[in-house]
Amino acid sequence: MSLNDPIVRRRGRLDYEAAWMDMRVFTDRRDTETPDEFWLVEHPPVFTLGRAARREHVLDPGDIPVVQVDRGGQVTYHGPGQIVLYALVDLPRRQMGVRRLVTTLEDAILGLLAARGVTGHTVIGAPGVYVEGRKIAALGLRVRRGCSFHGLALNVDCDLQPFSRIDPCGYPGLPVTRTRDEGIEDGSTQLGDELAERIAAGLGRGPVSTAAAERESP
Repeated sequence: MSLNDPIVRRRGRLDYEAAWMDMRVFTDRRDTETPDEFWLVEHPPVFTLGRAARREHVLDPGDIPVVQVDRGGQVTYHGPGQIVLYALVDLPRRQMGVRRLVTTLEDAILGLLAARGVTGHTVIGAPGVYVEGRKIAALGLRVRRGCSFHGLALNVDCDLQPFSRIDPCGYPGLPVTRTRDEGIEDGSTQLGDELAERIAAGLGRGPVSTAAAERESP
């Protein structure tokens, strides 16, 4: 195994704040010999606000918790039926900056969609991936000590109603979509595995995988 081979950890359903804490601990403890990791998780319903987010973009949270976090970006929703991939990457070791990592993540999603006959696109100044103007994947990162954490969220077959209770990514009325509504039949497991493979290829190597979920929420 090379240090350039990211480890994929499938962590199952995990409370958002527990995952966030784990990412920070991992980033603070890692050193130059620590392999990069991708974490594939699914969260219980939660709205998250990035560092630049304005609270007024949360219109009607109801019983869904709102968590202020340290990633970039505005407000988004996470919930069951959505793939969340956290990219824990040592950027100096890969001789890349955060902009290239963002592009790598976006390109992996675009490739996954294109392989299934769906044409996606990006928007300058609004990270993520769209299909005919409808947002299908959100993206937000934090870099600390040269290492990234947080990552991307791809809507697969999640409930889209909670997005109507926020201004998605800070854009009032921004339409959202999911892979199921775009005619993609593959589920979260297959899409998540392929997404990790595509991101690893974009970083220059293929992933080494661990099979089991490590923690599940109650």
